[in-house]
Amino acid sequence: MSNELDFLSRHVAKGKLSRRDFLGRAAALGVSATLANGLLASAARAEGPVKGGLLKAGMQGGSATDSLDPAMWQSQVPYFLGRQWAEQLVQIDANGELQPALAEEWGASADAKVWTFKIRKGVQFHNGKEMTPQDVLATMERHSDANSKSGALGIMQGIDKISIDGQNVVFTLKEANADLPFLMDDYHLMIQPNGGKDNPTEAIGTGPYKITVNEAGVRLGGEKFAGYWRDDRGFADQIEIIVINDATARMSALQSGQVHMVNRVEPKIVGLIKRLPGITIQNVAGKGHYVFIAHCNTAPFDNNDLRLALKYAVDREEMVQKILMGYGSVGNDTPINKSYPLFTEMEQRTFDPDKAAFHYKKSGHSGSVLFRTSDVAFPGAIDAAQLYQQSAAKAGITIEIKREPGDGYWSEVWNKQPFSASYWGGRPTQDQMYSTAYYSKADWNDTRFFNEKFDQMLFQARAELDVDKRKKLYADMGQIVRDEGGVITPMFNDFIDATGPQVGGWQPDGNQEMMGGYALSKCWLTA
Repeated sequence: MSNELDFLSRHVAKGKLSRRDFLGRAAALGVSATLANGLLASAARAEGPVKGGLLKAGMQGGSATDSLDPAMWQSQVPYFLGRQWAEQLVQIDANGELQPALAEEWGASADAKVWTFKIRKGVQFHNGKEMTPQDVLATMERHSDANSKSGALGIMQGIDKISIDGQNVVFTLKEANADLPFLMDDYHLMIQPNGGKDNPTEAIGTGPYKITVNEAGVRLGGEKFAGYWRDDRGFADQIEIIVINDATARMSALQSGQVHMVNRVEPKIVGLIKRLPGITIQNVAGKGHYVFIAHCNTAPFDNNDLRLALKYAVDREEMVQKILMGYGSVGNDTPINKSYPLFTEMEQRTFDPDKAAFHYKKSGHSGSVLFRTSDVAFPGAIDAAQLYQQSAAKAGITIEIKREPGDGYWSEVWNKQPFSASYWGGRPTQDQMYSTAYYSKADWNDTRFFNEKFDQMLFQARAELDVDKRKKLYADMGQIVRDEGGVITPMFNDFIDATGPQVGGWQPDGNQEMMGGYALSKCWLTA
């Protein structure tokens, strides 16, 4: 048994067997999860990183409108590329814990209203300039400016003042916030020279790779930055992202060896992919969720009875079964699930055509409801829209589906059209998720949810240091979003990626797809 597990654990380290399959085999042999994970860690250390080569990813989620400005990142490819060339003050590891990055350490005043981050010395930008506290300050100022349209604007609203004290950057908050360090992991808050104020699209950062190719929507790449400050990532000499929005083409590229890893494997083909020689499915549960978003301030969705009708018209169990194929769980019209430490169970909303019909009639709306979707919204989004159309019809609600092109979906449809399909990868904390997408003044408030009571509770929860009281506030906020908001959350998804036989170093990370966005930096080519 020991020899068999050693053999299998080495295959995991080489990327030839998934962690999930290994743990399943270990459990069948009566081996505890603790011991099995220990074997995996030992195998990974023994295998060790291999340096050199060109590591390639084939990805859905790129378009010709993508920007290199971190403030504007909206979809997978710019986010993923950004993780390779830029860094934040802190990084959240696969266990959900904060780790130092460009800040060596941090601490707070007793009331959690003043936070001090000690900035690391000796870190170089790709242009040769040393990163300083002034660069950090300028970065935070830019993302706090409403004119920047930064996706981080919502979480920056609670900051009253930012100053420099020697090698420290000091944040003074309007109200106490025990989660502030977690907010600094927001992927928009990449530290740039002078905060990116001079040229935010220049892609000059402190990450392991320096951008050398930027063909938006087609191909992007970088080469190892010789002056990179750490040695636990950046093993390949070069990295490349090929934008392949078509799911079939993406899997063909992986199978043929054109790329070494891909994102967004459709659950319906996972069983088939598992049978392909050398291909490993890499899936992990987390905070990601697929959503249908309605603008609460736009007719006819400004009527809460219509919104409730649309929520009761979703057969969530059917969607999880037919769209996710078991790689996820049922949603409950909030962005929060049990992955969050302060999560509280609420009564599960279920498919109820009678209640849907009641609220639909009460809303006074007549005629069809236009729903926009696209292949890039999430894997299976077109099929999910058709299932929605069928279940809503049982309540007498006509859903008209408009299939939008993938290129430009995130710039022309999401956050602009009043009813559409989308996805969220989740955020490290409930405060960050709510602040980014549900706070009234957040630029990414994609449901146009403006609720003064909710905003007040959000600020109150930030300042509440008693965990039980804070948990109760979040529970009440979740109830408001569920019953009054414009988000329909049918399901929480696993992140499902796949790797080829040459990929080593893959480790599950539920923070986001592709190892939390770090797969090209933390993996290596075994041959």
